[in-house]
Amino acid sequence: MCGIWALFGSDECLSVQCLSAMKIAHRGPDAFRFENVNGFTNCCFGFHRLAVVDQLYGMQPIRVKKFPYLWLCYNGEIYNFKELQKQFGFEYQTLVDGEVILHLYNRGGIEQTASMLDGVFAFILLDTANRKVFLARDTYGVRPLFKVLSDDGFLGVCSEAKGLINLKHSSSLCPKVEPFLPGHYEVLDLKPSGKVASVELVKFHSYRDEPLHVVCDRVETLPSGFDLETVKSNIRILFENAVRKRLMAHRRIGCLLSGGLDSSLVAAVLLKQMKEMNITYPLQTFAIGMENSPDLLAARKVAAHIGSDHHEVIFHSEEGIQAIDDVIFSLETYDITTVRASIGMYLVSKYIRKKTDSVVIFSGEGSDELTQGYIYFHKAPSPEEAAEESERLLKELYLFDVLRADRTTAAHGLELRVPFLDHRFTSYYLSLPAELRIPKNGIEKYLLRQSFEDSNLLPKEILWRPKEAFSDGIASVKKSWFTILQDYIDQQVDDLLLEKAAEKYPFNPPKTKESYYYRQIFEKHYSGRSSWLPHYWMPRWVKATDPSARTLKHYKSATQE
Repeated sequence: MCGIWALFGSDECLSVQCLSAMKIAHRGPDAFRFENVNGFTNCCFGFHRLAVVDQLYGMQPIRVKKFPYLWLCYNGEIYNFKELQKQFGFEYQTLVDGEVILHLYNRGGIEQTASMLDGVFAFILLDTANRKVFLARDTYGVRPLFKVLSDDGFLGVCSEAKGLINLKHSSSLCPKVEPFLPGHYEVLDLKPSGKVASVELVKFHSYRDEPLHVVCDRVETLPSGFDLETVKSNIRILFENAVRKRLMAHRRIGCLLSGGLDSSLVAAVLLKQMKEMNITYPLQTFAIGMENSPDLLAARKVAAHIGSDHHEVIFHSEEGIQAIDDVIFSLETYDITTVRASIGMYLVSKYIRKKTDSVVIFSGEGSDELTQGYIYFHKAPSPEEAAEESERLLKELYLFDVLRADRTTAAHGLELRVPFLDHRFTSYYLSLPAELRIPKNGIEKYLLRQSFEDSNLLPKEILWRPKEAFSDGIASVKKSWFTILQDYIDQQVDDLLLEKAAEKYPFNPPKTKESYYYRQIFEKHYSGRSSWLPHYWMPRWVKATDPSARTLKHYKSATQE
């Protein structure tokens, strides 16, 4: 996890523009560098480093003797860089996994480069010999990337939008800062003036398609067919492989543990893999919640079962409420459920940074979208519609859960790893018949649970624990976190303000005092940028006025049984 920033064709003094790059310093607390591009005095790179791999030669932009005309700034981890080296005979100059991007590009161009990378990434690649700039982002947008491109060819690129919104530009019109689409690369021509012109934007991978990099994966061809035992075995093999490849790190590994199915599976498999790879230090797991919250109690059981070095972070409602402003600034969104869920994750990340030496943090993001884990999936009209909804959620992950997970951890200089979003694992799961993937017997993620039933990785009551939203599980059953927030906010927002909300905020107008409160804070930091959130996250197929799972009938009946 790092922070990348670059400008091409700046009309303003670069020493002034570079101040904007300091807005993302939290993403790389170990070192930073600014570097001008030879021959293009109005182009430069900025880089904030979190040193996880090759602490000696890992500074960026990466340049190697073999390709003096290539400049690379990237944020991410390429898990198959050694396999690609063997496959193509690359000669690396450093131990940095991202160096493979230079070699792949030289060998086969940008299309092959983006398609062959097994990992999470956002990168800026400059080819001064051919006067090209390339931008690319991984399939699910696990690593963030924003860009701004003016009509006259001024380009700014950054890991977070906050590093672009205050850039100076001679144009009277303020160009639009927008997220770069996941699973895409863009080709831009670099003019002698340092300005750029966009040539094409290409989608290089669809999550349903098996990725091209399977040819050099450590797991060989899997048995085909959809009989249940084969499917369950393949799910276990691919998930364990997803965790194993993400152990690539020179810094200590930890794991978030809510006690729900997803984070518990990640923690259990992670600890198993660490033992097999002879990693000698104990795995630190981290749970957050209010006193006696469901998440804390469940996480305690999991930690005892797997034998992790478990840490509990207990927070009070006042502490959570005080963090809202900082959380929204970090997130760059005003989505209701994203803000709610981010507060706990922000506070636990703060604890990890201050109190431990764990830096690489595993988490369970992506499972709910992939394996139909949200409670409203029980109401899906058909397996086919449930499958379509699952893909829609995956497509929008970069706006919601993946955004939350990245920003709350990156705010405290931590690197997040999400094995449920492994390219090969997700493409296999999505290839399964729709009927196999739906909730069964009143239980969501039934197939995933079944797949690990005989593994003894988790206690049975955890493996079959019903879905609990992170923003709800951190509080007690008697009073949800969203209710605590609403009670506080009710005193902060006047009824009259809410009545006139649609006039003040015509795009995504707030319908509740809570959403109005978040929107006010967002506009304070990012005035006029509300389009970054195309719509609020809300459950489908139910008449819901609130995104919390605890407002749905299925949750109420399950907890009352």
